[in-house]
Amino acid sequence: MARARRSKQQSDSSGTTEQGFVEVRGARQHNLKNVDVRIPRDAFVVFTGVSGSGKSSLAFGTLYAEAQRRYFESVAPYARRLIDQAGVPEVDAIDGLPPAVALQQHRGAPTTRSSVGSVTTLANSLRLLYSRAGTYPRGQPHLDSDAFSPNTPAGACPKCHGLGRIYDATEKSMVPDDSLTIRERAIAAWPPAWHGQNLRDILVTLGYDVDRPWRELPKKDRDWILFTEEQPTVPVYAGFTPAETQRALKRKAAPSYMGTFTGARRYVLQTFATTQSALMKRRVSQYMVSGDCPECHGKRLRRESLSVTFAGLDIGELSRLPLSELTDLLAPVADGTAKDVAALARVHPEKALVAQRIAHDVLARVNVLTELGLGYLSLERGTPTLSPGELQRLRLATQVRSNLFGVVYVLDEPSAGLHPADTAALLKALDQLKGSGNSLFVVEHEVDVIRHADWIVDVGPDAGEQGGQILYSGPLEGLKAVKASRTRRYLFGDAEKHRGTRRSPKGWLRLQGVSRNNLKEVDVDFPLGVLTTVTGVSGSGKSSLVSQVLVELVAGHLGHAVPENEDEGEELERTVIHTTGGRIASGMEGIKRLVQVDQKPIGRTPRSNLATYTGLFDNVRKLFAATPAARSRRYDVGRFSFNVAKGRCETCEGEGFVSVELLFLPSVYAPCPTCQGARYNAKTLEIQYRGKNIAEVLGMTVDAAHDFFSEDPLVQRPLAVLREVGLGYLRLGQPATELSGGEAQRIKLATELQRAQRGSSLYVLDEPTTGLHPSDVDKLMTQLEGLVASGNTVILVEHDMRVVAASDWVIDMGPGAGDKGGRVVVAGPPEEVVGLPYSQTAPFLEEALG
Repeated sequence: MARARRSKQQSDSSGTTEQGFVEVRGARQHNLKNVDVRIPRDAFVVFTGVSGSGKSSLAFGTLYAEAQRRYFESVAPYARRLIDQAGVPEVDAIDGLPPAVALQQHRGAPTTRSSVGSVTTLANSLRLLYSRAGTYPRGQPHLDSDAFSPNTPAGACPKCHGLGRIYDATEKSMVPDDSLTIRERAIAAWPPAWHGQNLRDILVTLGYDVDRPWRELPKKDRDWILFTEEQPTVPVYAGFTPAETQRALKRKAAPSYMGTFTGARRYVLQTFATTQSALMKRRVSQYMVSGDCPECHGKRLRRESLSVTFAGLDIGELSRLPLSELTDLLAPVADGTAKDVAALARVHPEKALVAQRIAHDVLARVNVLTELGLGYLSLERGTPTLSPGELQRLRLATQVRSNLFGVVYVLDEPSAGLHPADTAALLKALDQLKGSGNSLFVVEHEVDVIRHADWIVDVGPDAGEQGGQILYSGPLEGLKAVKASRTRRYLFGDAEKHRGTRRSPKGWLRLQGVSRNNLKEVDVDFPLGVLTTVTGVSGSGKSSLVSQVLVELVAGHLGHAVPENEDEGEELERTVIHTTGGRIASGMEGIKRLVQVDQKPIGRTPRSNLATYTGLFDNVRKLFAATPAARSRRYDVGRFSFNVAKGRCETCEGEGFVSVELLFLPSVYAPCPTCQGARYNAKTLEIQYRGKNIAEVLGMTVDAAHDFFSEDPLVQRPLAVLREVGLGYLRLGQPATELSGGEAQRIKLATELQRAQRGSSLYVLDEPTTGLHPSDVDKLMTQLEGLVASGNTVILVEHDMRVVAASDWVIDMGPGAGDKGGRVVVAGPPEEVVGLPYSQTAPFLEEALG
């Protein structure tokens, strides 16, 4: 009875309804310590806590996984086989849990065939609009909506297969240096090693001069060697000179073997299309050039489809408009005032009605996207080019319009990548979902979002083994009294501010005439020797300026290769966006090295982990190999790698687990029956260093290992830096696939920090505070301050106003997004930005400066 009365009081004080709670008992997923918690339904509930405390394990690993498991039990077994399922959570019981929808920040399969239009399903509506109400050329038959999709045979341009670009190998791309001879590998696109030698020997047999510079060969010969489709098979005399080969042919001597010729272009295109090796694919792709398809001019559709127009535009042109312009175009169609619709109504009233209905529906959905700060996106924009935050907001907008009722929406940091000015619109959209009779379970670090919640579940107190407890579950005000909470002081104004003396620039890196995406002929001066934050609303041009143009220009000047974006799927399906203008005018004499620290994974398989990436595992293995027991058995360093056959467990090949396929149930990953998850064979595990075997060391957290290796400075240093960036809770052997983007970024930063600081380096970080609790942001700032103190330059793209307030210099981009952005609104110390009425950052920065 008392329990029921307490539930009602909590319900009343939090503004939630009396319809009950979700009750979790005995949750043990990941680091959760057998916890019980009650969470109200029909409420905005935020899960908080430091990074790695266990809040995602509770929200996603337990609550969402259980809701999904229950739903799949109602699905036909055959259908279950086709769906990627979460595992069964470790929990005793969950009562009162409604069906759940997860909106996470994962990308799914990256491909440019996936676009803003396809994710939001707006592309379907527009295809229907063109099919039913488009203006057709005289005499052209009616087209179904499939004919307006580049992903169907009915719609795809036959020349580029709906990609919008064509790819070929040219003489210039395959022979980059025409002063070389064929023997000197002038044809760089040909395979290396024996296969390339074989093709050169075949040319000798065929009578071509392989010792004359390529540029001096007759054009007819060059064209045949590169572009022929013929594949003659001829005798090859390995190791013979050209003269000896010709003599051997005349006397019909027995050849070393018969070799078949393949032209360079044919080899490149065929290898790219058929190879199973990612390395080979990447190698040959560098000899291919791409350009807009001459047939469809990059619009990806057949000519018949592009001949149909609406409001004077074909569907390709319409899809290139920013959503804000699409609204302006469709508003008069929806209300019936557009001239085209009025004229259509006189001849085909049914078509006019269709146009109005579809335009009205599209407008309603586009308005939600615009309100979420995404009006700068176009429908044709490929999803691989979107940030995780943008992608999550697209999915959120789709849900707002779905009118579902009685569902739990589980969201993963929906404010990630959002300027504070856009957060208000996000909260409005979330309130709409809640107002429709749904529950919101949100994992979040952003203080403004936490303050907006009806109910707080604070998990902690620290990360990893020191976390996994429910510190508090209740309305916001009650958290004030919970002393163990790391979140409390940031919510109630007790947190100290990073406010040192502003440093003066030691020089300037001046960029001129920068043009890329929405940046048009922009001049920007970056101060050297200080900490700079680049701010602005989502889509204002920050990442285009810093993570793309700045990195490309500086890397080019230093002779570095620009890191490829490996997240964008197939090499040739990647969206090609080149910097169309921009140069470094001055300042490079102050930069000797460029370090870009991004949030891409440190590895794509469980074999890659924190210990291997940072290099500390090399020193650990040396310590084991140097033990008397290892030396007596002649075990070298390789014996202690789980990637090398001699030391690893043969059953699981060093994976530590085996996968059991259960058809229509989720696959089960079980510890290897031979090594029980240790990854090594029994003989290797007999070797101990200070009472621990190599598997036990990999199982240690960074904090535990720091104490264990206190007498080994080479291992101690990287561990100390990992602790300083707030990663003491991670296990040394934790697979890369289990790490968040923020954790991967901090591991990269720690790897960099452990190197000797020489100064004059430029560090570029794109939103490094994403996924970080405010207390972890403080740790990160301490490290960045240390980099600047060592004589380096640090430039951040950042939305966290506490970080911006602590920086020496601010470059505010905008004033708006897309075409309304792309300019430097103001540049100067934080105090100078505050007073500007046309900066969207100014009012939020003023609040942070206090």
